[in-house]
Amino acid sequence: MPRLHPREPHLGSVSARLNWLRAGVLGANDGIVSTAGIVVGVAAATVARGPIMTAGVAGLAAGAVSMALGEYVSVSAQRDTEQALLHKELRELDEDPLAELDELAALYEAKGLSVATARTVADELTDHNPVAAHAEVELGFDPEDLTNPWQAALSSALAFSVGALLPLIAILAAPVALRIPVTVAAVLAALVMTGAVSARLGGAVQHRAILRNFVGGGLALAVTYLIGHLVGAVVS
Repeated sequence: MPRLHPREPHLGSVSARLNWLRAGVLGANDGIVSTAGIVVGVAAATVARGPIMTAGVAGLAAGAVSMALGEYVSVSAQRDTEQALLHKELRELDEDPLAELDELAALYEAKGLSVATARTVADELTDHNPVAAHAEVELGFDPEDLTNPWQAALSSALAFSVGALLPLIAILAAPVALRIPVTVAAVLAALVMTGAVSARLGGAVQHRAILRNFVGGGLALAVTYLIGHLVGAVVS
């Protein structure tokens, strides 16, 4: 069996890092689309700079807080579940270590190892760290690398905020007559980039992800522009 070079990252850590990157890209994508929808909708109703900026900043803040709270709650629930499973595994190891050893060996047999090799692997891993041995094979996660709800919350809020800044800056920096076209162009270009990056990180077909982002973002902007235009006409 090939040995990992000491400087090579563990496959689990690489997978976790890719998941975080993918979540960051998706969070930025949400920030782009939701904030763009808000500012384009308001810009369709009024040319005044103040309401557009107020709505955009409020949307950025609300979206970032919502993303952070959602991630914190979700990841906290996941972490609680992982810790409960670890406590259960520890209790089972204390109550019947031989049965747990047999179970671990059977899991390695199911992965394709011979009976003798599976038993040797189970014995050696149990001697080293029985909880980690069972967690990684039986439960599917590393007990030393549990999910962090605070990290997830801050990462989501930051990713959303970075994405939300693009349409906000675009619509405030452009001349009044070109606000909406410039913002739409900037948003669609950004969505093409996030679609390509997310597909690359996930190993998916890039043109499909790009097309989904482009069409979905375009529809969101069209709907919010139409609603803003209609509401602006009624109010005025």
